[in-house]
Amino acid sequence: MLYSQACHMGAQMLRIAKDLAENNRGARVLAVSCEITVLSFRGPDAGDFEALACQAGFGDGAAAVVVGADPLPGVERPIYEIAAAMQETVPESERAVGGHLREIGWTFHFFNQLPKLIAENIEGSLARAFKPLGISEWNDVFWVAHPGNWGIMDAIETKLGLEQGKLATARHVFSEYGNMQSATVYFVMDRG
Repeated sequence: MLYSQACHMGAQMLRIAKDLAENNRGARVLAVSCEITVLSFRGPDAGDFEALACQAGFGDGAAAVVVGADPLPGVERPIYEIAAAMQETVPESERAVGGHLREIGWTFHFFNQLPKLIAENIEGSLARAFKPLGISEWNDVFWVAHPGNWGIMDAIETKLGLEQGKLATARHVFSEYGNMQSATVYFVMDRG
């Protein structure tokens, strides 16, 4: 069981489930994400805009996926195939996002340059991830992206020169449900 891992954990759960399924013949791994961000909700404070922005941008959500390898013909109908999985730490990001459990509830903090930090590093990260697959054109791939927030999506689209609509599903999920942390990527997959 993993908890309090925030936004990146949805993708990490897929990576871990893929590893478990591929290394345990016949296994099916149930990955469940439940995020209750209402724990961060509290009365407004005019002096704490960051708290208000975080409360407005986050939402509660729960989702589950079953991950396996070698699907049974005629029995299982996979929707997605996880071709590869990796993780990468963005330089200078250790204090970019934070959460703390305090007397007033769960508090979040975001470095105001987070969209820029992600944009500056996304192309290199994608290049390293997709090079073994022979992919280098970002408009040629199907995007299942965790939206983060509007600024992050705008920065990614601009930096990568994405065609309009590449992040439409992520934008729709964010507009309807907010950032549900780890569950968000599963909502994007469901609607993709």
